[in-house]
Amino acid sequence: MNRIIISSILFAALFVIGCSKDEPHDIVNEIKMSVSAETGTYIPWGSDTPVECMLVMSEDNPGILEPLAFGRIEGFTYERGHEYYLSVKRTILANPPMDGFDRTYSLIRILDDRVITEPEEPEDKEINSEEDIVYHDKCPFNKYAMEKELLVDSEGNIRYSNGDQLPPYDMARLWIEDVLPKDDPNWIEFQKVPYMAIYSFVLSPFTDELRLVRNDPMFNEAIPENEFNNILSMKSGEKAHYALILVNVYMDGLQKLEFTITKQ
Repeated sequence: MNRIIISSILFAALFVIGCSKDEPHDIVNEIKMSVSAETGTYIPWGSDTPVECMLVMSEDNPGILEPLAFGRIEGFTYERGHEYYLSVKRTILANPPMDGFDRTYSLIRILDDRVITEPEEPEDKEINSEEDIVYHDKCPFNKYAMEKELLVDSEGNIRYSNGDQLPPYDMARLWIEDVLPKDDPNWIEFQKVPYMAIYSFVLSPFTDELRLVRNDPMFNEAIPENEFNNILSMKSGEKAHYALILVNVYMDGLQKLEFTITKQ
């Protein structure tokens, strides 16, 4: 009888252990996070009214500023006009509350705290040519990359050089990637707002005028219809050489990316 009881207890214990292994667990990581000196807005769940919030960028989603409510980072007090670089414990909850967030943040330490005195708005600088663009400190630097060659056939179909087709002209986009490796000595510095590409000046072979576009620009913003028609009329094998000069929110230059459009 005792053997039966003991066996039952052991079986029950093993069953509980096996079930606990299958249950989801919280995922806890230490991550680096940049906090912009400028704020944004978000609409809380169940509300129609925008609320001011922080703008943050985590190391596993570089180049993307995301809204985060004030007070969401436990132990951290945000001060407007300050730009921060933080070490944060992020907990992704296995069983988040129905009406709450799926993750929590708590401050480990402040790695950098810098006061930004310039306004976080595009400055009205007189920029009429490439020579008028003043590069920011440490720039130009190879932080960003894009496809170096695009192919266009006589029917207006746009492809990458590897053959992958883009959406139609009115829906295609020129994607710019943040490719700076994390082991680069400038990685921490270059995740801050002054080194983030917000706009681009387009250098075109068809005009001397600069076009200002947002990143990542739509294809028809960077290459307007009249220029696209010029490319369609080119002979097979001819190339149109373009460039994007990436600039930050202050209109300071960061990097020049050149690309060609080849007529097939």
